This record gives sequence, C-alpha cells and structure tokens, in this order.
Amino acid sequence: MRVVIAEDSVLLREGVARLLEDEGHEVVGRAGDAVELIAEVERHTPDVAVVDVRMPPTHTDEGLKAALLMRQRWPAMGVLVLSQYVEERYATELLTHDAGGIGYLLKDRVARVEEFMDALERVSQGGTALDPVVIRQLFARSKRTDPLSTLTERESRVLSLMAEGHTNDSIARQVYVSSSAVEKHVNSIFRKLGLDVAEGSHRRILAVVHYLKS
Repeated sequence: MRVVIAEDSVLLREGVARLLEDEGHEVVGRAGDAVELIAEVERHTPDVAVVDVRMPPTHTDEGLKAALLMRQRWPAMGVLVLSQYVEERYATELLTHDAGGIGYLLKDRVARVEEFMDALERVSQGGTALDPVVIRQLFARSKRTDPLSTLTERESRVLSLMAEGHTNDSIARQVYVSSSAVEKHVNSIFRKLGLDVAEGSHRRILAVVHYLKS
C-alpha cells in the first residue's frame, strides 16, 4: 500500500517508514506537522495516512484536526492515528465522524510489528483498528449507559473485540466459542442497539460507533 506518515519526531517517523518499507509498502510522503501532512496527502493521495495526534506548533490536537479534514476531503483514504496516551475524545470524534477506515493505536504498538501491520491493513480496507487499551477505557466510561447496559458480559466482550476490528472467526478464537455462537451474540447486540437488518454489513461499524458515542 502507499502511505504518508505524519510525526514530528524524526526518529519515530523514520522508524515507521523503515518498518513499512521492509514489509514491502511504499512510503510516498513524510510530514513533521499538520500543514505538511495535508500537502503530502493532496500531492500523493495515499491509501493510508499514519498520523500523530499531537504535532507542532501547539502539540495539542493538530493531528486530530488534520485527520478530520482528511476524512472530509478524501473519505476513501484510511487514517491510522497514533497517540502516546488514551485520548477518549479523539477516538470517538473520529469514529463518529466517519466510521470506516479508521484506526487508533498507542505508540508502543508500533514496536509490535505484526499488530501494527495488521491494523494498517484493516484500516486500508475500510475497517477499524482500535487499541485494546483504548477500548477498555471507553468501555469503563460507557458500560453504565443504555442501551449498552442491556448487553450481557459475553456480548460486551464481543462488541469490544468488534471495535478492535476482529472478524467473527477471530472473536470465536479469543472467547473460546464457535463462530456460530459469535454470530448469535452479534445479532443479539444488533437487536439490543436497535440496528435494523436492512442496514446490512454496515451494522457492524454502526454498533462500534454506538458503543463509542455512549
């Protein structure tokens, strides 16, 4: 895939670039701030942009604002956000703005090559990839709200894994049940969240969005 990297730390930026190139991907642009990021994306139209949340000049939310702008201007492009910390508002704002092709990882995941590359692949294909730490924090905040409070413990776990971007088969392996049992849990989640069958495959992403907004 073709990737643009936005990271103000030269060492981390070049490290990610080297990792991607070693895995056979093409790094078409590098940026040290949000302005450069938008310019590089406009110039190259990559498959995915890897974006740091905090960049110059204020090191607050420049990366977030750039990510939201990119989702408006290039909705088919994946955006994988990196952060040193769990920024709840950033994760929910990005996902509720446009649910597909979004990832949010903590920076220490970059050192875990397989997890990072798997997340990048999912995001490039229009899926979601949320760090389990982010999911746990969001769930701790939202678990007492309705209609999520109607979910069973197993259904909550399944929804959490859905938010991370796992397929039904992957979820089945992690919760030690059959794929058909996971499908039943997923359908129950959809029903409890009021997601109609007519919404088809998009219900999965809508369920994640509902989860994060609560």
